[in-house]
Amino acid sequence: MSTPTRIVIDTDPGIDDALAIMLALASPELEVLALTTVGGNTGLGNTTENALRLLHLLGRDDILVGAGADVPLVRRDSRPDEATHGADGLGGVRLEPAPRGADARGAVEMLVDVIEGSDRPVTLVALGPLTNVAALVAARPDVAARLERIVLMGGGARVLGNMTPAAEFNIWFDPEAAARVFAAGVPITMVGLDVTHQATTAPGDWDALRTDDAGPVARAVLGMVDHYTRFYLETVGTELTAQHDSLAVAVVVRPDLVTTRPAYVDVEYTGALTRGMTVVDLDDVAKHSPTADVALEVDAAAFGELLVSRVVELDRSLR
Repeated sequence: MSTPTRIVIDTDPGIDDALAIMLALASPELEVLALTTVGGNTGLGNTTENALRLLHLLGRDDILVGAGADVPLVRRDSRPDEATHGADGLGGVRLEPAPRGADARGAVEMLVDVIEGSDRPVTLVALGPLTNVAALVAARPDVAARLERIVLMGGGARVLGNMTPAAEFNIWFDPEAAARVFAAGVPITMVGLDVTHQATTAPGDWDALRTDDAGPVARAVLGMVDHYTRFYLETVGTELTAQHDSLAVAVVVRPDLVTTRPAYVDVEYTGALTRGMTVVDLDDVAKHSPTADVALEVDAAAFGELLVSRVVELDRSLR
């Protein structure tokens, strides 16, 4: 087997973040060095506590957790997405407290130490607003330049939105940060709504976890999945739930799952109607050098099988 890819996950758990973290920890192709947390789905207090409790559930209290930014770089009118994930971020699923708190260094200092301390390149998988990543780029551009790449869940290659008609939540929450990250010169793979809207699971896909002797991992997953399903039924009218963040992790595990195209990407942060829109120049109209590989298509069936099978294996290994 090839050497695992070393990753740090910047995250705001979040139901789909939680499943993405499980996928990462269940994948031998990856070595998870640390989690850093950002305010997004339900605020930094919840996202950090959720990360700590989730790692404890999965028997991985050895993985570093660093708390980062609770608010955007500039905006003060961003707001959490409690409707999707519940007030606590995990759909009401109550996980056991972890026997530790977040690392005293904080997210950016931890990122610097982890990236500099690795004898192999590190991939940064960004699943939430890009505030921490932008802070790293500003504070230590030399360290950011050492990253193998950034794989981020956010935006859309076309004008697609789930927070506004033009903007995806992660980019909308801190568009100034996103603009700085895309301009930083670090290799980026952008996994946006074009592909994550196709990367869905149905309630029946998780039936392997619905057993009489279900363990704590299975019960947690099913509680989150069922909350997510109810939200989609109420708002979209379908039981299919988009696994946005898990697809970003899956792209690192199996790059062949998505088809990408290099393109110049910038972010609108001043428009009254288009704040947070990713402007993706797929037709090279502006004649700028590409700033990201942008995902356009996904093998949805292969992705779904990968996600569910790895989470099921993880549950069984921890019983």
